[in-house]
Amino acid sequence: MTQSADKLVIGGREFTSRLMVGTGKYASFEQTAMALEISGAEIITVAVRRVNLDRSKESLLDYIDPKKYTLLPNTAGCYTADDAVRTCRLAREAGMSDFVKLEVLGDEKTLFPDNEELLKAAKILVAEGFTVLPYCSDDVIVCKKLEDLGCAAVMPLGAPIGSGLGIRNPYNIRIILENVNIPVIVDAGVGCASDAAIAMELGCAGVLMNTAIAGAQDPIAMAEAMKLAVIAGRLSFKAGRIPRKLYANASSPLDGMIE
Repeated sequence: MTQSADKLVIGGREFTSRLMVGTGKYASFEQTAMALEISGAEIITVAVRRVNLDRSKESLLDYIDPKKYTLLPNTAGCYTADDAVRTCRLAREAGMSDFVKLEVLGDEKTLFPDNEELLKAAKILVAEGFTVLPYCSDDVIVCKKLEDLGCAAVMPLGAPIGSGLGIRNPYNIRIILENVNIPVIVDAGVGCASDAAIAMELGCAGVLMNTAIAGAQDPIAMAEAMKLAVIAGRLSFKAGRIPRKLYANASSPLDGMIE
């Protein structure tokens, strides 16, 4: 199956790329634009509370072509359901999108999600017609509750935001994949290309990252590496890996060999 035929569908929208990229922490807006281009990403996250919405001044939004990318406003920096809902409404009123990444954080040190406030915010936003992609803990019960509320996808963390630790608990991700019927997108914790490939080989629908690219020594090269890793991981998952075995198994068959 070709990449173009293997579409990612979220909230009724189709995408070819399964890599989603954030726009923070780059050295300049120009570098941001270059990394986005090289990554091949179609969905771009924008922190509503950190972007200049006053278009009379230079803004990140000046460097993102809305005809090329689907903006995914996020509620980074919100610690209550009320703040997150207010931020999403602001993004929609500013003409950004009603396609939102919902973050409600529990504390400033770990940046783990506050699942209680997250569920509260998700319920309100879904009822108001938003397409909600919630950042959540790798907890199957929380993911099922978010699905039941009408979220378009769930985005469990692979590891703490910006940690670069990779997929710390692949077994939890597998359990989530087996128990929800909406796209599962690993969000947070990816550090290198192999982390992205592992997420995709588990069967995730996509991977979202920011620091892994923006914080790399060469963000442009890392953007390309992540693009290729997501493609390779998806192809590997679709191809179906061989079973793991404890002992060796000869690559060449023994049948027919001359003694």
